[in-house]
Amino acid sequence: MSQAIAVLNAGSSSLKFSLFEQVGDELELTLRGQAEGLQTAPRFVAKSASGETLSTHAWDDGKRLGHADALDHIVATLRGRLAGTHLAGVGHRVVHGGLLYSQPVRVDAQVLDDLAQFIPLAPLHQPHNLTPIRLLQERQPALPQVACFDTAFHRAQPELAQMFALPRELHDAGVRRYGFHGLSYEYIASRLPQLDPKAAQGRTVVLHLGNGASMCALAGGRSVASTMGFTAVDGLPMGTRCGAIDPGVILYLMDQRGMDARAIEKLIYNQSGLLGVSGVSSDMRTLLASKEPRAALAVDLYVYRIGRELGSLAAALGGLDALVFTGGIGENSAEIRARVCRHAAWLGVALDEVANQAGGPRISTAASATTAWVLPTNEELMIARHTRRVLGS
Repeated sequence: MSQAIAVLNAGSSSLKFSLFEQVGDELELTLRGQAEGLQTAPRFVAKSASGETLSTHAWDDGKRLGHADALDHIVATLRGRLAGTHLAGVGHRVVHGGLLYSQPVRVDAQVLDDLAQFIPLAPLHQPHNLTPIRLLQERQPALPQVACFDTAFHRAQPELAQMFALPRELHDAGVRRYGFHGLSYEYIASRLPQLDPKAAQGRTVVLHLGNGASMCALAGGRSVASTMGFTAVDGLPMGTRCGAIDPGVILYLMDQRGMDARAIEKLIYNQSGLLGVSGVSSDMRTLLASKEPRAALAVDLYVYRIGRELGSLAAALGGLDALVFTGGIGENSAEIRARVCRHAAWLGVALDEVANQAGGPRISTAASATTAWVLPTNEELMIARHTRRVLGS
């Protein structure tokens, strides 16, 4: 009987899924989709690997469907697809593994309890990541589940790169730079040898630009520095997250504006970033199309901060051999890529305008001292690979 692995990625109002079947030594995507609009206007779609819509459903009975209902519908869809195929396990994206988990792990009750302790470190993501794991444990306790962490790839960084200048006791207790988007960076690192062997062996900065955005310095395919730190709100401005901020601003907001922790959390996670600066939208496509001056200002700040962080990461690497753009904005916005590359001319990047407009994969000229690439990420495949390895199937 052939084998398959399902992958789940739960957000606050969505539950994405993918199904990979074992074909020889490879894992091939056969089905993907999501239930979105949970608690508001829930709808479901399932598509083939080629993008053909296979199934859709919308709930219009006024019921506020949550993750449990979405999971039931996804499980039913997978069962219909899995006739004659054994589901070997389910892999989950979990944002934070803390100090305890630097590798993917098979989930049991103790692991789940451990991961719940990290909810304060990733309040937008961790609670929702854990929800389908709990539900499947209750409903199908014999089904193996594997947690794959966005922090794990960065745990190999030198300790110096993980440190804040705080008392050692806090560092030992876990107050350190963790970095995120690790599954995306790990996938890019696995693909670099086919694209650019020199970059794979050398010094590369990967820009994961999306609603959540970060950058990572790779030396020989290993993470050595990242823009995100203790939480996923650090570093670059994002859709609604502020990015790097002087801690004194937080103290000011508490003392002078009377804001408590929850109000500040809402401000820096949900009301800032591109949305906060522009007052228009958190969506880069909307901002680029807008004639509102504040929209242009938000884009300018975004590009400026990328340039600042790029200089920092290049310094951490001692030079630069390649840039790689990935994520929703990185893969789809030729304008943002062009602006970033032009700002990086001092690092040896020479943009090929025609190739950039075409989407790459290489968007630097043949004479460019530092190459630039566009490479779609595939976190789901990375999770499926890890799940197969952990389960030994």
